Amino acid sequence: MLPPPQKRRWESMAKGLVLGALFTSFLLLLYSYAVPPLHPSMASTTPESAAPCSPAPGEPEAVTPANGSAGGCQPRRDIVFLKTHKTASSTLLNILFRFGQKHRLKFAFPNGRNDFDYPAFFARSLVRDYRPGACFNVVGNHMRFHYDEVRGLVPPNATFITVLRDPARLFESSFHYFGSVVPLTWKLSGRDKLAEFLRDPARYYDAGGYNAHYLRNLLFFDLGYDSGLDPGSPRVREHILEVERRFHLVLLQEYFDESLVLLKDLLCWELEDVLYFKLNARRDSPVPRLSGDLYRRATAWNMLDALLYRHFNASFWRKVEAFGRERMAREVAALRQANERMRRICIDGGRAVDAAAIQDSAMQPWQPLGIKSILGYNLKKSIGQRHAQLCRRMLTPEIQYLVDLGANLWVTKLWKLIRDFLHW
Repeated sequence: MLPPPQKRRWESMAKGLVLGALFTSFLLLLYSYAVPPLHPSMASTTPESAAPCSPAPGEPEAVTPANGSAGGCQPRRDIVFLKTHKTASSTLLNILFRFGQKHRLKFAFPNGRNDFDYPAFFARSLVRDYRPGACFNVVGNHMRFHYDEVRGLVPPNATFITVLRDPARLFESSFHYFGSVVPLTWKLSGRDKLAEFLRDPARYYDAGGYNAHYLRNLLFFDLGYDSGLDPGSPRVREHILEVERRFHLVLLQEYFDESLVLLKDLLCWELEDVLYFKLNARRDSPVPRLSGDLYRRATAWNMLDALLYRHFNASFWRKVEAFGRERMAREVAALRQANERMRRICIDGGRAVDAAAIQDSAMQPWQPLGIKSILGYNLKKSIGQRHAQLCRRMLTPEIQYLVDLGANLWVTKLWKLIRDFLHW
């Protein structure tokens, strides 16, 4: 007999507290001493009371074919990237970091950690050095999206982008990556915990459980919507259309190269600006990937995300058609050729390796709790001066790149020291 929902909720919350409450309380205490109180003018950051971004006088507007300028386009430099989870978003963020660093753009960084107090909703007061009216060029760290709050950080002509992934595959990746910090999964005892969960999700899942948002409709949640909505509710369709209105481009992880070609065209960037190496990739699991019945179950379990993905998969290919299939094929081939060239120039051994094989600590990616499953790279020791800087930037993991750009990550660093000490 299944325990009642209320009992399951308290069990899950209790286990979550065992994992995180003491540590979180400790960090909050430190944070209260380390961070000065908000200026009275910043005490309220609701859309009605917070001053919107006010660009400096004379700041040039990005010129693109879309705004009717003759003579081509100028690179767009004001970008909001909603960094969704487990969607190749770290790879895309590296691209934005490099472009912003190259052009000395102003980043909106979190204060003390590498996300904007996720899973709480984003607020402007979470941005380091924010003052009412302050303008930023690039926003890209993990957040739970709040459009009005983000809108007020960037100029009116800023480009909004995000990236989606097949919901079943995303769920599989999220389950493996975050499972150790989701107490709902601790009662799973089999070798294939994911399959066990999907055979009877209601037995293990409770929406009020600690970190439960990682286990259902994570895309919908990251976009700021209720991830527990009935899929038949008209609000679901309304939210999807709202995403379409707000975001200039929704990339797809499964078609990452095609997505980058569309992004390059939208932003009027150069090919070098969108070169990439796959970052934050997970080592192949000994458990087989979802297929057949389990894939269908995972899709049904994440039906809000499935509806979202279907909509933007269709609109993505309409954009490809408008761009031109033959032109797309040529540009994808050029991108892959350039990436392959950089792989030969930059990467020792030519491929990603396990964490234990990474020689330089500056190249070590952040690992999930309890297991080092994220791959990284070794930088070649002899790289010509022309490519040395680009190679290092392309291979630098997110946390280290944030530090290089001047972000204050004292909470993240302290958490890493504690994890290292406890061998987590």
